[in-house]
Amino acid sequence: MAAERDPRAWRVDDDPLEARQRASSHSAARDDGTWRQPRIRIVQMDQGGRMTSSFFGDPRTMGSASMHRGSIWHFSRTEINHLAIATGAFTLALALMFDGGVLDGVSSEFPDYCLLSLISLAPAFILHEFAHKFVAKYYGCWAEFRADPGGLRFGLILAAFLGIVFMAPGAVMVAGNATRNQFGKIAVAGPITNMALWALGYSAWLVLGGFVGLIDVVIVYWLWGNAILCAFNMLPFGPLDGKKIKTWSEPIFYTCLSVAIAMVYITMNTNGIL
Repeated sequence: MAAERDPRAWRVDDDPLEARQRASSHSAARDDGTWRQPRIRIVQMDQGGRMTSSFFGDPRTMGSASMHRGSIWHFSRTEINHLAIATGAFTLALALMFDGGVLDGVSSEFPDYCLLSLISLAPAFILHEFAHKFVAKYYGCWAEFRADPGGLRFGLILAAFLGIVFMAPGAVMVAGNATRNQFGKIAVAGPITNMALWALGYSAWLVLGGFVGLIDVVIVYWLWGNAILCAFNMLPFGPLDGKKIKTWSEPIFYTCLSVAIAMVYITMNTNGIL
């Protein structure tokens, strides 16, 4: 005959082999028709690149969603919409900053500020994000730009009332089985693109700097936009590129950071730029 269980043991847990008693702290199970329903979801990808999902015990809920696996130049309709919204909001915020906000009313030069922002500053943001996307897709990852509605709203309100632009328009979402080295290259692609665009603008200024007019104005803002965006993204904090690059390779991080600081310094101190 089995020995009786020490009554004090019921205060700790139930006996897995003898369910004659139950601790007073345990509530009785009640099957109301819902608690036994399956709650575990399975997400997997088949050989054709389709994602399927289901719940344990309920195969009738199977569904599928296709993933694009074609050219690195592919842009989905959703991505195009997000790019258009982010670019428009970013351009509008910059124009509001140049115009001094809306507290004193919008000046007649506001349309010109919009055009200037779209031509000289928006490319620094757009091509930066494109670089992340193209390198990620080159390595076989899924990569698409997604706007940040909260960041866009905050940036527009700040620019409208304070005449300051501090905005997080969005970012390229990346998913895939890339290596640590590949993810580092995806991160550094954006700042390197701004470096190349700045060098292009500075070369144009050296050649055309003697001309006074719209070209000089566009080049000046082009240089400032790429220098500041590159330096800001090289900060090793939060979701910025700098933190990812530093985690991947400190020598590359400090090299890129030094170049970014040099770009800002040269832009500030070159005769004729300001």
